[in-house]
Amino acid sequence: MGVSPRIIHYSDVEKAYDTPERIGRFAGTVAAADGPDALVVGTGDNTGPGVLSLVTDGEQSLDLFTALTPAFETLGNHDFDHGLAMTREIIARSPQAWLTANVEQDGERFARRLTRPWANRTVDGVQVGFVGVTSPDTALANPQATTLTFTDPFEAVSEAATALRDAGAEAVVVLSHLGRIDEKLARACDVDVILGGHVHERRIDRLDGTLLTRPGANGRTVVEVDLAGPEPTAQFRETADGPLDDRVAAAIEDRLSAAGLHEVIGHAADPIDRSQATTYGGECRLGNLVADAYRWATGADVALQNSGGLRNDTVPLDGALTVADMVSVVPFEEPLTVAELTGAELRTLCRQGSGQQVAFGEPDWWHAHFSGVELVWNDDTQIIERLQVDGRPVRDTETYTLATSNYLYYTELEFPVLTESHRVSVADVQYEALADYVRETDIAPAVDGRLTRR
Repeated sequence: MGVSPRIIHYSDVEKAYDTPERIGRFAGTVAAADGPDALVVGTGDNTGPGVLSLVTDGEQSLDLFTALTPAFETLGNHDFDHGLAMTREIIARSPQAWLTANVEQDGERFARRLTRPWANRTVDGVQVGFVGVTSPDTALANPQATTLTFTDPFEAVSEAATALRDAGAEAVVVLSHLGRIDEKLARACDVDVILGGHVHERRIDRLDGTLLTRPGANGRTVVEVDLAGPEPTAQFRETADGPLDDRVAAAIEDRLSAAGLHEVIGHAADPIDRSQATTYGGECRLGNLVADAYRWATGADVALQNSGGLRNDTVPLDGALTVADMVSVVPFEEPLTVAELTGAELRTLCRQGSGQQVAFGEPDWWHAHFSGVELVWNDDTQIIERLQVDGRPVRDTETYTLATSNYLYYTELEFPVLTESHRVSVADVQYEALADYVRETDIAPAVDGRLTRR
């Protein structure tokens, strides 16, 4: 190609909206990279989750979209968090075209009059085809998406690639919210670039002649793809020191102030790490804090917080803690519930904390944060060596109460032993219970040996 068409790729902006300077510098970085030879595109989870996402039902994303005027966007699993009607409204009010080739409702493409499956666009003289696909697990992971059908993304991309090339596309780009399925997609489909999301680790890689990228999460990085030359190339653009878009930062600050999210409710004497390596690594202070809050709020024998429900960040919780901080830890409109389980079911639940026992995530991840439990787990044998509740060995025939998120009854990806039949009561929304706990107790979360992995 004799010209240099570029694509500016962002994804999983999520909690960046909760920090005005961060979202402002993110917007400024994207705007600085944009130009007449470029297209800006997003690959999902750019309306939520996050604190402002909960307060505004995702409308805070319109401040960013209006400033950036992206060309295309596809749907992520969290873009359905506030209900399908709100998803349609965001799509209708945003400036970009939304591409979704494998999301259906009632036998037709979701929001058919507002979305397209694929599209061609000329970029600096080169015709480039785009198609958008979403993870087939979305209906299992998001209760708001259960009425949707997610068709085979491989078939959707193959059909789109053929149609786009027949229409003159010189390159085909997939806007993917498939996560690690991107690798299989690269092997199965004839496409030039897969711009990925869903998984939060950054990536620039090549596989079977296809360029694969992921910018990571929370607005810290964007990817600049260059389509010139014999094969596409890419580089990261860090946003921390990027130019500040004052309009976006001010709009987000106004939303935070109006919602009363700056109220200080507690204090962390020592920084509380919330990195992914920590929250999926086993017992940690953040997981213990949240699980202890759930047991405190409900009086249950045991409490469980799934690792996937703790939103990661490279910035720890430190010093003054606000309402916004607590919402940002578990930013979902999911109620806290109490379930009744037999001791045998509780043992199964503990086993399903191991990444080797569930289909979600990595084999070495640990998915369960407990309160009220002392668990000794052997990673090599995948066997519980000791399990106690309130200092007493768990008996298979006894009944135990468990405080946990309502979400876990509806997903098959995590803790499938839990079903609606176990639920006996419903309490406050998760983040409200956590905020009340921090407000009313002198928190000092510690790793105290409630989980031992051998």
